[in-house]
Amino acid sequence: MTTSAPAIPDTGQRSALLEVDGLTVRFRLRDVVVHAVTDLRLQVHPGELLAVVGESGCGKSVLAHALLGLLPGNATVTGHALLHPPTGEPIDLTGCGERQLSRAVRGRQLGLVPQSPATALTPVRTGRRLLEETLRAHGHTRRDATPAADRLAADVGLDPVDLDRYPHELSGGMAQRLATALALAPDPPLLLADEPTTGLDRPLVDHTLDLLRRRCDTGAAVVLITHDLTAARRVADTIAVMYASRIVEHRRTDALFTAPAHPYTAGLLDALPERAFRPVPGHPPMLTDLPIGCAFAPRCDRTTDVCHDPPGPSGDGAGRVACHHPLTDGGRA
Repeated sequence: MTTSAPAIPDTGQRSALLEVDGLTVRFRLRDVVVHAVTDLRLQVHPGELLAVVGESGCGKSVLAHALLGLLPGNATVTGHALLHPPTGEPIDLTGCGERQLSRAVRGRQLGLVPQSPATALTPVRTGRRLLEETLRAHGHTRRDATPAADRLAADVGLDPVDLDRYPHELSGGMAQRLATALALAPDPPLLLADEPTTGLDRPLVDHTLDLLRRRCDTGAAVVLITHDLTAARRVADTIAVMYASRIVEHRRTDALFTAPAHPYTAGLLDALPERAFRPVPGHPPMLTDLPIGCAFAPRCDRTTDVCHDPPGPSGDGAGRVACHHPLTDGGRA
């Protein structure tokens, strides 16, 4: 691995809110092992919006679920993810039990906007009841929960009248906005937003992105998991690009869009309509059969014999590029 861009401005002097070191997730099936996340290293600082991008199936959502302890029973998690709350002792998210996660972490310190909100909402409660119960559980009185729920609904672009509907009565976009309001209600210092703009039209996409950006501007942090590079460019301070379970490039947003260092990142940018509108050739490897060396080598026109060796650990800070042959001098040590 080689370094390029400098650290994020204004965050280098502050302690990280989240430190992920060597996080690895494996799913054991009957005959195979799924390499979902491999040796992942990153930091998220107060006030930072980090976008995690990549093709479907690269491990983005598994990362979020691993941090929250929401993986199925056949998952094995190694490595560490240390959360530093604004008050209190650090919490090792991969080492604490379900009791601590459910009582002290989820919602309170670490919020989640789920990728599939319709399946995450309780079907026998109206949106209003779900939101007011969440607010009361985090310090609001019964009297002020109702106006607070209305304000949250308006903040996410949902008509407060629609809170009186049950989840099955909401459109996909309305359910997405309700899920966002529920994640914001406890005001967690770190929010994981997993495809939070799914089902929204462009004005609501921009509205939601701006809402997340404003959270960071007040000192909270957001990890935005998205396939939408345009959305990432609009609001992210840094971008981590995942490919085949690994982070292959983690750099400042402006540097990454101006001069991508990893060939895969360059391919993603070339696929944008405003650029070459040319898809990345080939297909990503199966996570049950990853090569020992660079996983992108079969799709890369810069491959040499050295690419049969692993390119290094998977991104432990902004400015990291996991490639033997980076495209720019900024991607070299």
